Amino acid sequence: MVPRRLLLVGEGNFSFAAALSETLDPSTSLTATCLQRPADLARDPVARENLQRLREQGAKVRFGVDCTQLADAFELHDREFDRIYFNFPHCGRKAGVAKNRELLAKFFQSCADVLAEEGEVHMALCKGQGGTPADKPMREWHNSWQVVAMAALGGFILSDVHPFRCEAVPGYKCTGYRSQDKSFHVEGALNHIFTRSLPFEGLQPRIFRIKLGDQWFSFPEPEALVGKLNRGFLEAPSYHPIKTINEKLIAELGKAFPLKRLKCSFPLLPQGGSSVLTSWNCDILSAAFWISLCEDNSNSESLTGGTTQDMEDFLVSFPELSLPKSPGRDSKEEAHEGVYNQAKICLRPSLLVHVQAVIQAPDFLPGSLHILSGPVFQKCRISPFTMPAFHETLFIFGFNKNLKDGCLQSLLDHVKGILDNLLTQTLLEGSKLSSSVEFVFQPNGKDYMINVKSHNFGPDCAKDLIIGSVTTSATSILHKDRGFVFVSMNLDLLAMIVSGISDWRILWTFDNRFLKNFVPGKIEPFKSYSLYPPCYVHDISFWLDDKKGFDELEFHTVARAVSQDTVISIQFLSRFQHPKTEQVSLCYRLTYQTCDKALTQQQVASMQSQFRKEIQQRLHVTPR
Repeated sequence: MVPRRLLLVGEGNFSFAAALSETLDPSTSLTATCLQRPADLARDPVARENLQRLREQGAKVRFGVDCTQLADAFELHDREFDRIYFNFPHCGRKAGVAKNRELLAKFFQSCADVLAEEGEVHMALCKGQGGTPADKPMREWHNSWQVVAMAALGGFILSDVHPFRCEAVPGYKCTGYRSQDKSFHVEGALNHIFTRSLPFEGLQPRIFRIKLGDQWFSFPEPEALVGKLNRGFLEAPSYHPIKTINEKLIAELGKAFPLKRLKCSFPLLPQGGSSVLTSWNCDILSAAFWISLCEDNSNSESLTGGTTQDMEDFLVSFPELSLPKSPGRDSKEEAHEGVYNQAKICLRPSLLVHVQAVIQAPDFLPGSLHILSGPVFQKCRISPFTMPAFHETLFIFGFNKNLKDGCLQSLLDHVKGILDNLLTQTLLEGSKLSSSVEFVFQPNGKDYMINVKSHNFGPDCAKDLIIGSVTTSATSILHKDRGFVFVSMNLDLLAMIVSGISDWRILWTFDNRFLKNFVPGKIEPFKSYSLYPPCYVHDISFWLDDKKGFDELEFHTVARAVSQDTVISIQFLSRFQHPKTEQVSLCYRLTYQTCDKALTQQQVASMQSQFRKEIQQRLHVTPR
């Protein structure tokens, strides 16, 4: 965006404003402000000269403007600035870090009132003040101005940071150090650029309506999956990097094998609808998200409001989904109480559950790769590379049993070659391969895990990531003369490795800036627009109920739901058993951090408080 309206606050002698005004396009409007009154600057010849230069350039000058109350200084019609500058803020005198943090917090809150929607806030700080890793050396957090955390209070995220160069604005002399006519030490100073964050509040579980036969039912989005159902990343209009990776993977395999792409159904699965689950993933359904269907007799055309719009957007029909009826009830009782409430339905935890239906279909073609791609959902522990929702692509290959070894090796060789090629797509010229693909044997000696060792997340951060599996021993469905291979891949993890995305959550952001990183159909390295988000750490300890037991997976799932996916780490700290009562207490450490939104300490404290209440209610523990 080309800035058209600039606002400068906290100007001392107006030297920055005067120098900047001479570099601007004539169509750009500049407003320079200071807290002082005209009389306060009358005795400063440098200030008088700069003010004269500004007026000659047609800039506006305002005195007595408090940068922490900008809404009071500008009428509604005179706001919407594209860029706000605040160079080397300081409370004056010998104000400590706490006072200066308070100044920054109030300033950012004030900026929210007068900045355009896609505007920027530029803040120059002396070396070490910001408290981010961009500072060399970096100060301890408690001894810095914590600029990113202060900006979050106004709903801003740090989107860029670069050295502040005085030579870029000839004639600029920063003054006001400790309220004196003395310059700040600008060697090593940094310019921090902030942009608006999407509002943190606003994502509420949506209601989905589905049609089973002639009857409508509804269910709410599981709390831990808010914003992750029916996003359409793999659909026709999308140019999400997950789709780009999938299309390139399929296109390359299509050069070696005949392909048949299958339409993937909505991920609802009735109990008993699973198939071909090998020994190493046979417990996959235990981590599924189970939901209850409620009869819904509402007329969607007559409903209004935001939630209703969501319902209309996500209508899904399931004439083929037969749900089990509860035994021992007559038809009148079933109709009255809604028998479907008793049916166990889960969100699909893997595309492998569809394998049997695919290979038993009358149009199944041996020798062709049958391809399914779609979202899957699994409860999982919280970590940077495990995700409750991701997109899976599944290749199903049938062949003559006598040709098994040759067919399997050919398929694996092509998959490895294609993955290796994808992993080099974003390498800079002259760079060494930063990732490598291996097929690792499972204990049964027949199946494989697809393992990638990646260095794309920093030189000191090599990751061994399992991006998929190869199943060759599905004996329960083998025909006498036919063998099968199922290759499953986690497209989200693959996209992360290829594009250098270190946080899976950014793939699901609603912020349009994410997709602006990517050209449709082209693999691009990702450049984050939210830098150095602060971490907030809270410990929690609680007494266990001897009779109920403790489900650690559910503990992680509740944390994920309550925190809206802002808990990035749960670390077990200690176990204590009371010497007299023998009651057991567990202690965990939760780390909160976002990747795309402004998160404040106050919001985290509220989440932690809610988390204590939720685990008491859901997990039957007693917080200490």
